[in-house]
Amino acid sequence: MTIRPDWFEDFQKNMSDLIARSPAADIERNVKAMMAQTFARLDLITREEFDVQAGLLQKALARIDALEARVKALEGEPAGPGQEPRQNP
Repeated sequence: MTIRPDWFEDFQKNMSDLIARSPAADIERNVKAMMAQTFARLDLITREEFDVQAGLLQKALARIDALEARVKALEGEPAGPGQEPRQNP
């Protein structure tokens, strides 16, 4: 008795076809579809978009810190000749 060389390939193909037609494959497809719909409604963003926004936030925070330091330095400056210090309302 000889076994054909392509027997294993045929067996693999048949098993793949069987699994693709099984209820488990249908359930998996349905769950994936439900999850995709849920994620679409949640207004999620991609990791790349998140990283871009995180970078922009870091730059904004650094600029705010620099501006706060500048304001403190300007508020602490003594008034020039003939000028009175400004009062905050």
